[in-house]
Amino acid sequence: MDASARAALPLSVRDKSFPPASHGLSVEQFLSASPHRSDFATPLLTLDRAAMAHNVALMTEWASAVGVRLAPHGKTTMAPVLWQELFDAGVWALTLATAWQAQVARAHGVRRILIANEVVDPVALRWIAAELAEHEDVDILCWADGVDVVRAMTAALGGADGRLRVLVDVGRPGGRTGVRNQGTAREIAEAIAASSSLELGGVGGYEGAIAHGRGAASLDAVDAYLRDMAALHREFTDAGLYPAGARGIVTAGGSAYFDRVGAVLPGLCPDADVVVRAGAFHIHDNGYYERVSPMGRVIGDAEFRSAMHVWARVVSRPEPGLAILDCGKRDASFDEGMPVAQRVDGRADAVLEGSEVVKMNDQHAFLRLADGASLDVGDVVRLGLSHPCTVLDKWRRVPVVADADAVDPEVVDVVDTWF
Repeated sequence: MDASARAALPLSVRDKSFPPASHGLSVEQFLSASPHRSDFATPLLTLDRAAMAHNVALMTEWASAVGVRLAPHGKTTMAPVLWQELFDAGVWALTLATAWQAQVARAHGVRRILIANEVVDPVALRWIAAELAEHEDVDILCWADGVDVVRAMTAALGGADGRLRVLVDVGRPGGRTGVRNQGTAREIAEAIAASSSLELGGVGGYEGAIAHGRGAASLDAVDAYLRDMAALHREFTDAGLYPAGARGIVTAGGSAYFDRVGAVLPGLCPDADVVVRAGAFHIHDNGYYERVSPMGRVIGDAEFRSAMHVWARVVSRPEPGLAILDCGKRDASFDEGMPVAQRVDGRADAVLEGSEVVKMNDQHAFLRLADGASLDVGDVVRLGLSHPCTVLDKWRRVPVVADADAVDPEVVDVVDTWF
């Protein structure tokens, strides 16, 4: 089912917090009545149209200026409509984490996919081989961090003469996947090049796993890691391990250090496609990525803007200084920081500065109020969130508002997710 077909499905009780009056209507019919945020139940996740457009424009302009390609991580949203916005803006490919996610992307017409992960599942590999065999314009790439991984892939493919390009995954001791030393990386590349079913695609890695923050030591560690990746690409090139006439790929760049990728890799790898896989920039946040993103600090003056908010209602004031909201772990992220209370709808006198969400249950948030703050049962609080990757997966359909800062934001679209 493509995105347009799914959008044609009528709204129903499966669509969390949509008003019961919308059930049975198509999305188009629902939007024709110009609904607003106040027409929905709480809790409610919304996306901000203006903020998303702003973020995509900033990122694509930066990539063009420094000479890198973008392959945003689609797992952040798993929303084909939002993926299409990225392709419309000129991104080179879509990054995903699993073969199933890649299947979703192919079902929606995505032709170039980077699976930033080891794929050894025989079912998944046979599907990839079939896609490549049936569609000459499709390119699917994945990673390997051991000769044993290459052997498992080759065995699963059964000697199929495929076009599956594989990147050597470069890691660090104590990290997640990724080869731990340069010598083994060369062995992996040679094994890929020798496989009848695989081709060497280049070098990949994730620098965000080896550093935290933007102190000098963290940035030095990131730069050293990137230089190691560039050295491997040069070694593979000099050894003739890439297919004849092929241009190698060197890819890194999560949403925290993509500026270092742009500063380091293009100069060291002029003969490669340098690909940045940052994905959180599209939605951004009011937490972790707001603190670590280089945009507006290291890069230019304009910052990314958070495009996601949850609107939650006060359901209880059980004791002085405490408000209980109807938003919990099933509605909002909590793994990279608690939601942030930003404003109260319709009450200019309700100051929330200094108030803090201190705990969340499955369906409730505990908002500890600062001195002088006041909230009444029934008030609706807008919450800023941290880490978009663990927000969108909680919602099947998400209203898109024109401007989340409006008094009562108008809903202008509905996004389907495919988690």
